[in-house]
Amino acid sequence: MELEEGGPNGEGEAEEMEKENYTDIPMKEIRTRFPGAVRKKAYTFDGLGNYFTKEWHLNEGRGKEFCWYHVELPKANQKLALSAQYLIDVLCPPLKLQDILSLVSNGPFCGHVDGALVFRVNSPGPASSDFTLRIAARVTENSLITVSLGRVPRLGFSPVGQSLLSEIPTVESPSFARETKEGDAIVIKEHVLEFLLTMNHSEGADNPVPCTISNLVFHVLDTHVDHIQDIVTKLEIELDAVELELDKGSFALKKQMLDDRRFPKMHLNLQRLLQVIAYGEQVFPRVREKCCTKSWFTSEDIVALEELIGRLRRLKENVGFIANRVTAIQAGLDSWQAEQINKKLYYLSFLSMVFLPLSIITGVFGMNVGGVPWTGQDDPAIKAGFRSVMFVSVVVLLLLLLCFTFPAIYARIVTWRKKRALRRSWSLNRKSFLKRTMKGGSHERRVYTHL
Repeated sequence: MELEEGGPNGEGEAEEMEKENYTDIPMKEIRTRFPGAVRKKAYTFDGLGNYFTKEWHLNEGRGKEFCWYHVELPKANQKLALSAQYLIDVLCPPLKLQDILSLVSNGPFCGHVDGALVFRVNSPGPASSDFTLRIAARVTENSLITVSLGRVPRLGFSPVGQSLLSEIPTVESPSFARETKEGDAIVIKEHVLEFLLTMNHSEGADNPVPCTISNLVFHVLDTHVDHIQDIVTKLEIELDAVELELDKGSFALKKQMLDDRRFPKMHLNLQRLLQVIAYGEQVFPRVREKCCTKSWFTSEDIVALEELIGRLRRLKENVGFIANRVTAIQAGLDSWQAEQINKKLYYLSFLSMVFLPLSIITGVFGMNVGGVPWTGQDDPAIKAGFRSVMFVSVVVLLLLLLCFTFPAIYARIVTWRKKRALRRSWSLNRKSFLKRTMKGGSHERRVYTHL
């Protein structure tokens, strides 16, 4: 997670995307078991729109001041117990083991642990996957401790007006690198520009500095939802590009997609993303309910949390729609593959039809019996051999045809019997109806004659 390293005049988040190495090693890591294993950031806020970096001492603020401590776990396939050891190494003391376990465990959770509000949205799965998202927080009146897996975009903040998007940038190119730099022009790399195009929000420099702890909590949840939205947008762009390529009808491309199992993997990633959203739907309403009882949580942030929950639900519907698109594309590829197999089977059947008469002729004239025609075997003693073999073959063929056609013959017989019984029943009912009608009419005539 890339946070701004300075005060209000810190650089934007888009410029810090280049920093991949762990350069921030606090003094406490001198005596830790895993030095440099995690990224740590510590900030203090004065409640007036200003923030300052501080040393890694897990103390709480006083009065209007509050502190934020953030730990970023590495995105590597490792056991969950190792991540817990990392947190124990950097957060104990003052946190206890139950606090660490509530922050690092998988699954949704929201409740009070040791007097502090703790919530987490940690999805299971390989930690190196881009679709495995984890965010956990421990909130008190004057401090916030957050733990994330990997970098969460837009988590940094700075005063409004320090945004990269408010300036006129220059995209870096080989020709520009040879030119002399004039003035204080902003230069962004091409991959940074592509990243900004996939974002549904402004970059981190437009985030105002929180003035209350409730602003900070909402900011963390909002960036988590923005992160999910960015992943969904990238998936939509990738899916649109794939559909355009498939419309061109490239045989090699379709074959490669089937061999790589691209869409089943994409469908699995979407299911993981849906699980993250489902966890958020469980946790965020409970966070709102528990924060409503806190005097330090403002009503404006409560309303913002309600809007965030509605946005998360709409995002779930969008991910479900993308999953249906992936399923439809995979079904189309399976149908195309079946059509290709049917064509090959058709060609094979055509070749079999061409060579079947030759096989029959070869089998007939290759029989080791007497009396085969056009072979000069005219000895009367062995002449009946060929006729006997052909007779047996015809009998076997008739038996096989009877076995294959018996179900159809049986079905026809059963249908004929049902129709016959139905016709007979209808004729009996008709005769009975006419008989009753005639009897009723004669009785009425007798009554009228008597009167």
